[in-house]
Amino acid sequence: MSDQKNLVADPGMLTLARDSRGWTQSDLADQMSRMDGNRVTQGYVSRAEAGRIPVRGERVRLFADALRFTADILCRATDTVGVGVGLIHHRKRASMGAPALRRVHATLALTRLQVESVTQAADLHHRSLFRHIEVNDFDTPADAAETVREEWNVPAGPINDLVALLEDAGALVVVRDLGTTELDAVSQWPPGKAPLVLLNSAAPGDRSRFSLAHELGHLVMHGEPGEGRVQEDQANRFAAEFLMPHQAVLPELKPGIDVARLMDLKARWGVSMAALIRRAMDLGVISEWHYRTLMVELSALGYRTNEPTTIRRETPRHLAQAVARLEEQLHLSPTETAHLAGLGREEFHEIYLCASSPSGHKEVPDPSAR
Repeated sequence: MSDQKNLVADPGMLTLARDSRGWTQSDLADQMSRMDGNRVTQGYVSRAEAGRIPVRGERVRLFADALRFTADILCRATDTVGVGVGLIHHRKRASMGAPALRRVHATLALTRLQVESVTQAADLHHRSLFRHIEVNDFDTPADAAETVREEWNVPAGPINDLVALLEDAGALVVVRDLGTTELDAVSQWPPGKAPLVLLNSAAPGDRSRFSLAHELGHLVMHGEPGEGRVQEDQANRFAAEFLMPHQAVLPELKPGIDVARLMDLKARWGVSMAALIRRAMDLGVISEWHYRTLMVELSALGYRTNEPTTIRRETPRHLAQAVARLEEQLHLSPTETAHLAGLGREEFHEIYLCASSPSGHKEVPDPSAR
């Protein structure tokens, strides 16, 4: 850890850390006041975040303790975490407000810093199979999905573990609480960096898989900003073809689909019943009238909000592998590993390791943990 007397907080990082907690400046000032015993005003926080007053030494520690980050991470320059760099894609509902979106953007930037800090310290490098694919009137999103499956050597039929597939192709995938139910996933691929996808842990497994394929579509097709509705439709069409390639799924849809058949197909393909119905209509297996009839039936059964047949949640593995290397080969304690990411041990473990520890990795007790 840096000499506390020499610590100087980066104003942009203070804002980023606060936004990631979903706090206002007044929220942070109140928390700092409670912890310090002296009144801290919203105006002070505002001036600190604007860079009008320097935040040094003990004041950095106060910000860090209130925000539950390490002091060191608050002193990192924001340009090192890609804030404002690159195009950010979302799979979100239109009702999502600006404060929630700011929190997600801050979480995205900090997640990249945290994951890259740990994997670089572990000296883990992965190949990248990602490349941009242009789509137009002749080369469709479905063509792009077919190209990616071919280039990544994905076997015909259902994809067993989509998270593992993207990680092996060079993406960073993190499943975590995004603080909202209005957004399922967010992704970013800045120049010279690995693609990063955050999946909302609140989403069920089938929706999470489609969201991940949707974000993959954005990453490979949309290197430049474009019309939002067009790009969203393209990403949906990419995801449908990537998860349910027409040559493989069409013979399974043609015999006819009803609710019982949809349950079987859901278990096999790892997508929602609603997605399968839409796929059947898009492939011309059922009419629009039949599509609407089936969707009404799902609603009547309560399946639009809670479908039967649970799809297991896929979990990332690469960060857990990096942590295992740091602890077992480089002899870092769990707390030291967490501090690489600027977090306390418990929060780091909750976000990144609870459901993703590789087989055989056991957490080492750490008496220095707070």
